Amino acid sequence: MKKIGVALLGLGTVGGGTYEILTKNREYFKKTQNLDVEVMQILEKNIKRCEELGVDLSIVSTDIDAVVNNPNIKIIAEFFGGIEPARTFLIKALEAGKSIVTANKELFAKHWTELEAAAKKGNAGLYFEASCVGGVPIIRTLTEGMQGNHILQIKGIINGTTNYILSSMSESGTAYEDALKSAQELGFAELDPTADVEGFDAAYKLSILSSLAYHKRVPLEKVFREGISDISVCDINIGKELGMTLKLLAISKCKNGKIEARVHPVFVPSTHPLASVSGSFNAVFLNGDAVDDIMLYGRGAGALPTGSAIVSDIIFAAKKETPDRYPFMEETEINDNDFISDFSSKYYIRITANDEEGTLGKIANIFGKNNVNLLSVVQRNSNKLHSVPIVFVTSATKTSTIKKTVAEMSKLAGVDAIRAVIRVEED
Repeated sequence: MKKIGVALLGLGTVGGGTYEILTKNREYFKKTQNLDVEVMQILEKNIKRCEELGVDLSIVSTDIDAVVNNPNIKIIAEFFGGIEPARTFLIKALEAGKSIVTANKELFAKHWTELEAAAKKGNAGLYFEASCVGGVPIIRTLTEGMQGNHILQIKGIINGTTNYILSSMSESGTAYEDALKSAQELGFAELDPTADVEGFDAAYKLSILSSLAYHKRVPLEKVFREGISDISVCDINIGKELGMTLKLLAISKCKNGKIEARVHPVFVPSTHPLASVSGSFNAVFLNGDAVDDIMLYGRGAGALPTGSAIVSDIIFAAKKETPDRYPFMEETEINDNDFISDFSSKYYIRITANDEEGTLGKIANIFGKNNVNLLSVVQRNSNKLHSVPIVFVTSATKTSTIKKTVAEMSKLAGVDAIRAVIRVEED
């Protein structure tokens, strides 16, 4: 039976969940995987936390060199999060020939190239299933299950916090601020929710998933990002009346060798499977040229779901004869021509305008002058004297064209304000 020594860097929520799974299921792994996985060292300064989990304190230290220099440790799992000291510790581990397992999406999105170089130097492996969509095996699906395909598109809900907030706003009419507060109280959102609600977390994940899907480095700076903090219940409700549901989606597409990657709020048809993904759940659509559409669904966060993905990677890494690495991530020069930044989308635009003869005609002229076709126009009643809400849904239009159109519209004397500009996806 193969014996594998493992070190855990940190015993926070996910680190603790991983420790519990590894210790509780050690005999089970021997029986089902023919592997004896032993936690040999833990890097943790919170002794009380170690005692709560029943950890043998003789294996606990704060010295990364003691971990890296232990010849019996083959795999190091990291739970610190953020960039430092995780980056320094993991590069040191990789160069020493230790394979790494991590859920650290920010680190991978920003420093994957450095980690790749260190792994190559030490002949070690990189395993990061838990970095994207928690316990849902999205990375293994891309790398081990869809090799027979050119991946054409990724579209998904990959941040549980924003999905919980938008679901609350849609299903209960809860205001954004109250939905965010509820997410924080339930532990879905941090005290500082910026990474989630402004789309950074989803952008990290989309950078990683797109790189894997298209076998090409998709840097974080090439991922368009827009958050949900300006979304109102009013627009969500109007969208529902128009047969659409609002989600924060991560979308990437590969068209004729050119890649577009974007994270932003988007209306999808209420009949689309992603529209029914509620609460903190995640779901991802993958489209391959052979398999067509497949969908993965599950919990995107939490101690045990994420710990499940970490442990899966530990077992997967332990069984590999050749460590997993990604040579395409060694690319340091990025060709801007390989990426689409001015992408096309349908748009939902809500304005308030003076209820005066000729105002709507002037607005329509601006759309026409910029070659923006309108699929629908809805003028709604308003309690405000002389000011009415008007909703436009456009055909597919480039981002630059919509920006120019909206800017011109906002300068019209009869237009009170541009209240919302939200993209619409139908395919």
